[in-house]
Amino acid sequence: MTEQRTRPTVFAIWLIIAGVIGWWAAFQLTLERFHLLQNPDAILNCDISPLVQCKANLESAQGAVFGFPNPILGLTMWVAPIVVGVAILAGARFAKWFWFLFWCGFVFAMGFVIWLMTQSIYELGTLCPWCMVTWAVVIPSFWAVTFHVMRQGVFGDGARELGEKLMGWTPLFTVVSYVAVAVMAQLRLDLLSVLFI
Repeated sequence: MTEQRTRPTVFAIWLIIAGVIGWWAAFQLTLERFHLLQNPDAILNCDISPLVQCKANLESAQGAVFGFPNPILGLTMWVAPIVVGVAILAGARFAKWFWFLFWCGFVFAMGFVIWLMTQSIYELGTLCPWCMVTWAVVIPSFWAVTFHVMRQGVFGDGARELGEKLMGWTPLFTVVSYVAVAVMAQLRLDLLSVLFI
């Protein structure tokens, strides 16, 4: 087993960075939600235009799917990749069942983000800046975690080599995902005409 496989330093550092960015975005959205509770007519710091704003998203039914504001999920869940990343750097090694559960968390996150993207673009007609920061870190994290658990043998020994190869393609998978979101937003919201008026 290679050193890269036993201690994937780059992967660990990415988990920490993504966790911190994702947590910060959730924290900012939570502050904005508190601001709205204090003053429902407030103009939020992230309300840049009718197209790019947080208020519509925070006040929508989609903004509290589980009966509480969605950013609370981020405040709790983004701690996990930070802890796992730090543990890896400290030399921790996790069982396959742990990696499977960790991956399931990112499957949920990716599915939820895809749903929120489509709701934001097609139903609400807005792009929430802090939400987009969350999307921007969930997407590469999902691909990186997926490929990492493959190379850890979670999906069988036959997937180890494929996971190792695909890990290097994480940036490409990420860019393609970003482009797909950008195309959806452009086709639905005509962003370019708004940005260049």
